[in-house]
Amino acid sequence: MSNLFELQMSRTLSSSSRYGWVCSLLSVLFLLGGCQSFLTSQSALPTPATKPLPIAVASHEFSFDPVREDVVGTLRVITVNEEDTLSDIARRFNLGYEEIVNANPDVDPWLPGTGTEIVIPTQFVLPDAPRKGIVINLAAMRLFYFPKAAPGEPQKVITHPLGIGRVEWKTPEGTTKIASKKENPTWIPTPSIRKEHAKNGDPLPAVVPPGPDNPMGSHVLKLAWPNYAIHGTDKPPSIGLRGSHGCLRMYPEDIARIYGKVPVGTPVRVVNQPRLLGWRGRALYLQAYPILEDDKRNHDKLLKKSLRAARSTPKEKRNAQHQVRINQILFNEVIRSPRAIAIPVTQPHMTLQTYLDRTARAQNTLPLNATWNGDMSGQLTATEVLEMADQEP
Repeated sequence: MSNLFELQMSRTLSSSSRYGWVCSLLSVLFLLGGCQSFLTSQSALPTPATKPLPIAVASHEFSFDPVREDVVGTLRVITVNEEDTLSDIARRFNLGYEEIVNANPDVDPWLPGTGTEIVIPTQFVLPDAPRKGIVINLAAMRLFYFPKAAPGEPQKVITHPLGIGRVEWKTPEGTTKIASKKENPTWIPTPSIRKEHAKNGDPLPAVVPPGPDNPMGSHVLKLAWPNYAIHGTDKPPSIGLRGSHGCLRMYPEDIARIYGKVPVGTPVRVVNQPRLLGWRGRALYLQAYPILEDDKRNHDKLLKKSLRAARSTPKEKRNAQHQVRINQILFNEVIRSPRAIAIPVTQPHMTLQTYLDRTARAQNTLPLNATWNGDMSGQLTATEVLEMADQEP
């Protein structure tokens, strides 16, 4: 009897264990099924819309505190649109050709590739010169105009890219002034220019009337130096290149705007500063441009002198900036690879790449309040440039 009871209990327990195991299995399957159902319903939810990138603000006019600041503007990164060339992007963001090419040394200027990220170097260390009138930095191929500020108003600076004189037709350095102004100018080529053109099989007339084919464009600011001027151009892609006979070229839209702001008699100072140091807040910035091929000065010696001067200015002494240490590795990297980008070289453990990685992204569209209207009729396409290159001897 006891054996029969034990057998019955054993069967009952075994059945109960099997039932519990089955129930446990069903519970697990139910939970898994519930998870699967939950995950499926989650994946079916609409993906949140990506927040659009901000539209850049025009980078040609800034207010700044001359007592505290040597740096204006903001660095940006954009993405190449289909059919864009670096020349197109440069004009869109009011940059010169060399500026944008130097900032993006690993990018094909004429076939950059849709989706490629492009650095837009629209942050500038102001030249080491009195901040009045017009200051032109040949190494940067850029003009800075400091209009006279009314009492109580902040100091402003207006800056635009330039084309400058070729090696054999160097733009002179020194001080001069705006001697006269003229709209729709007539161009009278000098005998030496006519001789050069004739030698190259491209004879020039004695007088070129106003119009779309006039190399001086629609507006001219004549300098007190004979035969030199700041003027427009009929070849916008030449801005940011050494391509003139010594004059200073501007985009048509830029010369038209600045023409009305610059009075006759405005002082003009032309400098050649490929390495610029300046303070913004407690950070010391270094902006390096490639040294012009005919500039034979000792630039390492000049840089040491500039660094000593930057560390002894009232800006440096204010806010205990003398305690700020220079990131020597970053400093050397900027000098070794001059990319026309203003870099804060007092940030520890920073590299050029990490700085660019942290740079704000923006839309590749015309900035707000841009000088240009986006008309591409005067721009050379990549196809045209490549065809011209194939035809070169």
